[in-house]
Amino acid sequence: MRVTAGNATAPLADILGPKLEVLIVAINPPPTAAALGLHFATPTNGFWRLLHQSGLTPRLFAPAEALRLLDVKLGLVSLVARPTRLASELSAAERREGAEGLREVVRRYRPRIVAPLGVTLIPALLPEEPNPGPGLRVCPFERTTVFVLPNLSGRNRAYPGIVGKLPWYRALADLVGASQFSRNG
Repeated sequence: MRVTAGNATAPLADILGPKLEVLIVAINPPPTAAALGLHFATPTNGFWRLLHQSGLTPRLFAPAEALRLLDVKLGLVSLVARPTRLASELSAAERREGAEGLREVVRRYRPRIVAPLGVTLIPALLPEEPNPGPGLRVCPFERTTVFVLPNLSGRNRAYPGIVGKLPWYRALADLVGASQFSRNG
């Protein structure tokens, strides 16, 4: 679905294609990104820098180039389409419904790895998972390997800034063998 600028309630388009190495799963878009119709478009969000600095992308993509993720076999979806200022504004029912929708996406596109952005997604996706932190999971999601990345929020004190999150993105890049791209930073 295409999002028109200025519509802060419209869902962002999923970025999906065949032969995905990694399907990145955001919790939900913030109103700014939804209004612009672009994933991770907030100027302070480090998503695009983390992808590049980790070696998951060959260069720094701008939010408007999100479809280029498919060129490097990365996909991107939101668990819940409804934009909110804080993920805590989402109900448990919305998360459960989003997890069911994600199951269908994973069954259809069969990515090699599902990478949720944030440990808060673990209960919705992997209720039996014993490890609450980021990294490789013991429990698969729809028979697919799961690697949890730290939440990108600036409020994430456990993994502050780019520096606190980058090791996890690099570990994911190493897992998929994508670290052939230059690591800058």
